[in-house]
Amino acid sequence: MKYFGTFVCCLSLFALVACGNGAPSAGGCGNHGTECSGGGDCDGNGGCANGGECTGEGKHANAKEHCTKGGANAAIENMMSRRSIRKYKDQPVSREVLKEIMLCGINAPNGQNKQSWEVRVVDKPELQGEIKAAMAAAGGERAAGCFYNAPVWVFIARDKAYDFSTIDCGLLSENIMLAANALGVGSVCLGSPVRFIMESPQRDAVLQKLGFSDGYELCICISLGYPDEAPAAKPRDISKVRFID
Repeated sequence: MKYFGTFVCCLSLFALVACGNGAPSAGGCGNHGTECSGGGDCDGNGGCANGGECTGEGKHANAKEHCTKGGANAAIENMMSRRSIRKYKDQPVSREVLKEIMLCGINAPNGQNKQSWEVRVVDKPELQGEIKAAMAAAGGERAAGCFYNAPVWVFIARDKAYDFSTIDCGLLSENIMLAANALGVGSVCLGSPVRFIMESPQRDAVLQKLGFSDGYELCICISLGYPDEAPAAKPRDISKVRFID
């Protein structure tokens, strides 16, 4: 999809800053760089295993991982551990969790605080079936399956009146996927559904159901759900990064 080149350039360290990593638990190992006394481990719930006390020496609980002071490594670990998931459990994601993920999404950086996106979350199988049928009319079986049977489909539209809205939508998408990963929810960013919906003879009916405002066009989709696979990281080419002296 033509907007993905811009989207890829938008990945940045501050993607999850708006969501943070949670507040420290009283007397426990929160996100301020603490460690359990006696060499004990944090229990993954903000406290110390075996009744130990936190010492403030540089470990904290974050998904049962140890991090350095201030939780900086927790954000990095979240980014480095996220994978694109294409196989999901038959398990719904609660609206409470989805609202937290979306709140993180809309706290992404965006130009002039225009918030030049609109987001539609579809978690009802009936509506998903209608959208799937519309996509199949344009691209057959491959199109019908491009959300990988995820229980939640996210549709993101950009404001056509703002020339940097594709960047804003990319940053929003990254925040959504990183927040989801931090909460144990898998994701994959998709361009194919946009193509199949826009090429479908049922396009207008689908867009009407999604209810985007006038002047907005669909540009990115995301599948969300609890992972039923643990894919390995694909290699990245660090040589594409150069320091200019």
